[in-house]
Amino acid sequence: MGMTAHLRVREIGATELEELQELYDKTRDVRLRTRAQIILLSNEQNMTAPQISRIVRLNEQTVRRWIKRFNAEGLNGLADKPRPGAPGKVTTEYCDQLLNVVRQRPRALNQDYSLWTLERLVDYMAEETGIRVSVDTVRRRLKAGGIVLSRPQHTISSPDPEYKVKKRRLKTLATT
Repeated sequence: MGMTAHLRVREIGATELEELQELYDKTRDVRLRTRAQIILLSNEQNMTAPQISRIVRLNEQTVRRWIKRFNAEGLNGLADKPRPGAPGKVTTEYCDQLLNVVRQRPRALNQDYSLWTLERLVDYMAEETGIRVSVDTVRRRLKAGGIVLSRPQHTISSPDPEYKVKKRRLKTLATT
């Protein structure tokens, strides 16, 4: 039985290496970062697929696949290929409109309520855009825009000037 040669990353130029390092340092996509790490470990540390697989916690075949794709396609080969299925419903315009809507009071948009909920946003956006998405999709898009809806906090108050004193007194009596 003959020994097989270890798969290695092809020669990488200085510019491509710099782009690879920048991808590794700056991407927020964990999968893409791991793929860049695979290539960097193979190139800089001269590691083999079995050694790299232990570090990145992927199987050897997966590590080999990413090295082969990088060798054939360069940095573009590290990105995910388009997946089959219907294209996503949510467009950039939809997201922009959603963020614009959530920053306004519902009554200003002629709605019968004073606070937004995820369900109300889903319904309102479906009426306005003709695109109905899930509550989870709206929540994720809001979070990506830096907005998190929380439950409304209801505070009870009274015009009675001694309300706070009486409320404290009741709480004290309840705990004793």
